[in-house]
Amino acid sequence: MHWLLSGPLSVEQLTVNIADLPASLKGTKLVQMSDLHYDGLRLSEQMLEKAIAISNEAEPDLVVLTGDYITDEPTPIHQLALRLKNLQSRLGIYAVLGNHDLRYRTHDSKTEVTKVLTGIGIKVLWNEIAYPLGEELPLVGLAEFWSREFDPTSVMNQLDSTKPCIVLSHNPDTAEILQKWRVDLQLSGHSHGGQIILPGIGPVVIYYKKLICKIPRKIRRWIPFLRGNPAKVMRHWEWAQGFHRVGKNQLYVNRGLGTYPPGRLFCPPEVTVITLEN
Repeated sequence: MHWLLSGPLSVEQLTVNIADLPASLKGTKLVQMSDLHYDGLRLSEQMLEKAIAISNEAEPDLVVLTGDYITDEPTPIHQLALRLKNLQSRLGIYAVLGNHDLRYRTHDSKTEVTKVLTGIGIKVLWNEIAYPLGEELPLVGLAEFWSREFDPTSVMNQLDSTKPCIVLSHNPDTAEILQKWRVDLQLSGHSHGGQIILPGIGPVVIYYKKLICKIPRKIRRWIPFLRGNPAKVMRHWEWAQGFHRVGKNQLYVNRGLGTYPPGRLFCPPEVTVITLEN
């Protein structure tokens, strides 16, 4: 059933050129995973195990996780942590939170998810700068875009604009705001790649207004992106997946591992292996 809903796992390999990348960091390898939505419904144990194995086989210098580890209440994060403990990385594992990780305030999801991930050695960044790759290539982790604490100015203004940086931000829409600063590579998720893709055309949600009247209401209610206004999920659906240039900055959007009914179409879940070059 999970395979029918999501299709087989895809491994995306890409090389990203970083201006002013120190020679010592040439060939640095990152693995990105996003949008696991681990709740027993949206991600199979087999796919998660395979994703972790793929990441470990890549022998990454750094693993980055870009949010939405859970879907609803935070209890499943404890079981997910038992799986994520198997991730291997030379310089550690860094993460940011997504909107679903903050969704249930009555359960204080943010605190619980952060505490559990931190407990297995994953560094959760919330408007913070870290230096796992050294002082010459800072790693920035922003607060979730929809949270009241999203404040890129206070973080990005701390950086030296003559040096490259990598930014983790769950929602790709933040790339529009981040054009004010130098961002050599932004890594995001959130969109699930659009989930339903028309080959040669793009995500169905881009054509929402034209399609919505042609899709029966009883079918629409099973498609989260078609239940209401898709702009409330994401504004820039043209950035739903893959590599993009946003002004002078570079953005990569991971399609995620989890899914929603009625499933993915021409939009397989992914693990991304990124090699940095100059």
